[in-house]
Amino acid sequence: MHDENAANATDTPPAAPSLFTWEFASDPYPAYAWLREHAPVHRTALPSGVEAWLVTRYADARQALADQRLSKNPVHHSESAHGKGKVGIPGERSANLMTHLLNIDPPDHTRLRRLVSKAFTPRRVAEFAPRVQELTDRLIDGFADKGEADLIHEFAFPLPIYAICDMLGVPPEDQDDFRDWAGMMIRHGGGPRGGVARSVKKMRSYLAELIHRKREDLGEDLISGLIRASDHGEHLTENEAAAMAFILLFAGFETTVNLIGNGTYALLRHPEQRERLQRALAEGDESLLATGVEELLRYDGPVELATWRFATRDLTIGGQRIAEGDPVLVVLAAADRDPERFADPDTLDLSRRDNQHLGYGHGIHYCLGAPLARLEGQTALSTLLRRLPDLRLNAAPEDLRWRGGLIMRGLRTLPVAFTPEGPAQGIPGTSPDSPRRANHLKSGPA
Repeated sequence: MHDENAANATDTPPAAPSLFTWEFASDPYPAYAWLREHAPVHRTALPSGVEAWLVTRYADARQALADQRLSKNPVHHSESAHGKGKVGIPGERSANLMTHLLNIDPPDHTRLRRLVSKAFTPRRVAEFAPRVQELTDRLIDGFADKGEADLIHEFAFPLPIYAICDMLGVPPEDQDDFRDWAGMMIRHGGGPRGGVARSVKKMRSYLAELIHRKREDLGEDLISGLIRASDHGEHLTENEAAAMAFILLFAGFETTVNLIGNGTYALLRHPEQRERLQRALAEGDESLLATGVEELLRYDGPVELATWRFATRDLTIGGQRIAEGDPVLVVLAAADRDPERFADPDTLDLSRRDNQHLGYGHGIHYCLGAPLARLEGQTALSTLLRRLPDLRLNAAPEDLRWRGGLIMRGLRTLPVAFTPEGPAQGIPGTSPDSPRRANHLKSGPA
């Protein structure tokens, strides 16, 4: 009897790990490994109080991301109206910004995605590459002679903000306002929830005004393209145009901030992989850069959980019954380290070939801006490694803090040190007595 009890005790799985604590945020992967093994489709209470199902295995995640029975529209959430307000971007409901790609299903999703996808064709993204390189170099010029920097505030944050503003057609004199609003939104737990909602409302008001101004003077930018589509019978309302511009900015900048930040941090923690990449770049071989960015997306990607889905009927995922109205969150970070799909999933291997990661989703909601994010990530990382070859972490890893928030995964700061470059030459708007800036470019979340 004693031996039988001992055997039973040995077979009992350890207690479920704590989720969504600060300790968990620093390294969620052991907890996700436990969930994959013991509770691959797991119901839990989120920090907001909303209960949701977490899907953690790769095969189940891929199925769920493409399952048409899982709606993106919060109207299908079974909770009260108060609960419904907790499942999206703070302030988007009151600012009338709900009709964007992350909240709608076909046929409206199909129509809106077709309109905006023209801006992210491989040709359009390739045409934007010189501008991304220019922004990258100018931002590095701003700190390269100092010998140290916070790569989040001075580089990873401003680069995608100014890039997406350029693509949308936000005039240069207004882009610092976007930087400030985006800074509030990216702070998540570091700022008051009301502050995020206020920033969303300010952005909504600005976008409505910008759309009105552009109707009088259309350009070649994305907002002008949305207006043209509306004027040519594609039935794009002004609310839809504003919501589309908003979500492209909101979804398009933080993912890239985290790709650059998490990617650089991973390279600094794996010097042998970083040195492989530097050698390849020095030899003019860009192939390792391309596979390397995909591996960084898999290993510690910018989006930890896919955005909300809601069951439109009773269904089963991974053997677990999900009731109609229940929220479902696909844990991309867990799926992308599933040993059933990836060999040695906890190992960073920049040359990994069989790498169909879910870092940018799957199915009809696959990230529209992924080509632009990849361009920005490849440009940022390759330029950093070429210009600052002895880049190194300037803080103990245990002292770094990760931003709060449910969906995204990113560092608050990334202090680095390096051998300074010579003083940057010919940067407009700088003087020996003023902070070094790149034209109008400012850095860091407000």
